[in-house]
Amino acid sequence: MSSIKAEGLAIEFPLYHHGARSLKKRLLSGVNSRVKTDAANRVVVSALRGLNFEIRSGERVALVGHNGAGKSTLLRTIAGIYEPAAGRLEVEGTLGTLIDPSAGMDGESTGRENIRLRALYRGMSDAQIDRLEESVTAFSGLAEFIDVPIKSYSAGMQIRLAFALATAMQPEILLMDEWFSAGDAEFMQRAENRLAELVRGAEILVIATHDMPTARQWCTRAIRLEAGRIVADGPVEEVLGPAAA
Repeated sequence: MSSIKAEGLAIEFPLYHHGARSLKKRLLSGVNSRVKTDAANRVVVSALRGLNFEIRSGERVALVGHNGAGKSTLLRTIAGIYEPAAGRLEVEGTLGTLIDPSAGMDGESTGRENIRLRALYRGMSDAQIDRLEESVTAFSGLAEFIDVPIKSYSAGMQIRLAFALATAMQPEILLMDEWFSAGDAEFMQRAENRLAELVRGAEILVIATHDMPTARQWCTRAIRLEAGRIVADGPVEEVLGPAAA
């Protein structure tokens, strides 16, 4: 069964700007300052501080809070992009991410080559790679452009390829940074349908969002963050409050 468990989870980002130490002096006067000095005597920003939570199979979780609260940082930490500075994070289950679908794409390579490179990274067999290539090419609608270097694609073409590739396989844990909303109307309808299928098929959904209707529609639980800490965790209606009439 898929699960995500955090115990005392902390994420810190070093500040290398020449004014970092003077900034620290100005901010350390506040008891709850997120700027401090770490064990290596570097000035760091505490992006996440002492998070404790567990997400079990079957849960649909919205990460909510103001800009800078730590939502996207937590999502990227679960995805394995950031390494915890303290505490523990245990993730059981295959991950699928819609944080930045185009991340890792090579502009010098063709669409087809990018598909195959991603598949090889995932350790897929030749037969699986062929099926993935066919599926992504068909869904993206790129036709002969699939054999053109993606640096020459329009923004819309890049989005279609990246989304098709990111959603081609059903993960056990689906991570999303906001609900996908880009592309022309025809593609958006197909993307919405595929996204809904992915969400329904995933054992766990975690989405960082500012859009409360999206959180209410798709999620059963909400975790509210403020200044890198969890300040509320419970059923969506309890954390978000009643929907506006």
